[in-house]
Amino acid sequence: MTRDHHRLSRRTLLAASAAGAAGWLATTGNPQASGTPSAEPASATVGWSRQVPIRYEADVAVIGGGIAGVSAACAAAQSGARVVLVERFAVTGGDLTVGGVANFCGDTKGQGEVFDAIVADLERFQAVAPYRAAYPEQSTRVFEQHVLALVLQELLLRRGVKLLLHTQFVDTCTTGDGRITACIVCGKSGPEAIQARQFIDCTGEADVARRAGFAVAKGRSEDGLQLPMSIHCFVRHVEPQAAGPPLPDGWLQPILDRKDLPMTSVWPNGPRGNSLKIKIPKFDATDTESLTAAEVQARRRVMEVLHYYQHVEHKPWWYDGCSPQIGIREGARVVGDYVLTVDDLRAGRAFEDGIARGVFYLDGHKPDDDKRTYILARDQLNVPPYQVPLRSLIVRDGVNLLAAGRCFSADQLALSSARVSTTCSMMGQAAGITAALAASKNCDPRRIAPADVRRILVERGARLEL
Repeated sequence: MTRDHHRLSRRTLLAASAAGAAGWLATTGNPQASGTPSAEPASATVGWSRQVPIRYEADVAVIGGGIAGVSAACAAAQSGARVVLVERFAVTGGDLTVGGVANFCGDTKGQGEVFDAIVADLERFQAVAPYRAAYPEQSTRVFEQHVLALVLQELLLRRGVKLLLHTQFVDTCTTGDGRITACIVCGKSGPEAIQARQFIDCTGEADVARRAGFAVAKGRSEDGLQLPMSIHCFVRHVEPQAAGPPLPDGWLQPILDRKDLPMTSVWPNGPRGNSLKIKIPKFDATDTESLTAAEVQARRRVMEVLHYYQHVEHKPWWYDGCSPQIGIREGARVVGDYVLTVDDLRAGRAFEDGIARGVFYLDGHKPDDDKRTYILARDQLNVPPYQVPLRSLIVRDGVNLLAAGRCFSADQLALSSARVSTTCSMMGQAAGITAALAASKNCDPRRIAPADVRRILVERGARLEL
């Protein structure tokens, strides 16, 4: 799969398109007196071009190693495809591991063989809560996130997936008719190209589609605000005199009254431990500066919230750190051949090309405050089981690009249910099977019969019926 002797001519890039992502583009900002780089106007550009080696060739390239990306890569490999998976962090798992979520939502039975294999390995480690009942009687299963990181990497390697960690997706090489011929990635070896027949965008923010210039949607219609992020922090239960560390006088804005707390959910996190999930609204996961500001605000908020619990409620907690990345519920969503809507979910709609089954409620928190508030009234949150169509995974403007996970084609409220890890895994498996079939038949995903994808999914343990 590795080829060092070929080289690919890169098209000229705008500096803004990849400087923050890869760290190797020149910038045009002049330092201000304070030493802080100044922001150039959006119209300011710098030309960049170089020869990039084609380092990898594959049938299927999966960009993004969250649960959707892992499931896509494993399913494609199980179908006989040569697969490359690109992940920017040191581990796969996305929000479940790096984001600290550590919790499967929705049904955890009947999600297909990849998800079954993941849960089976977690059970061998005794690192996942036992299965008790189907959703909604059992709506979540907590697991040990650090064990999941190991389980996912070993599953990928057993399937023969070429795994690239610490590797940032940068850009695409795309023809005028929407065919992606290669993607540019950058790790410690420098910028390199991956050529593949089929590509799957599992980045969560539709990074591949956006870099290719394909249409995406983002946020709510009136102002573009996305579903709010959450930061996960971890505490250990200690003797009261050992609680801490304290927030020093003059630091931040300590919370002293319960009514001033942001939405905070307390989850189990191993022996004598808890995870606190804190709502961080009104930031944009697709914007470099906004996402930076979200991370800064989140870590400040953690210390302010902990101060309240330690000094007002006298919780004997020791701060054990927080997730390396803030948890993201919504980035950008591709515009697919079909846009799944909240009305589809409310109707419990089945599709001829249905490839995933969703059950989770409309978990759409209001994006413009930090309290436990919902976009909808609480009596409007539940939905019947519904299907996600294969057309919602096929990127409308692309020829050979699929999307799975929270960047699939849906409106915001439909996403608020379908974004959970169980449904994302089913979407990933369907995308991986479709891409592998397309590669083997030397055709594009739209030429693959949805009935064939559905048949394989069911043969591999997925429950699709409503």
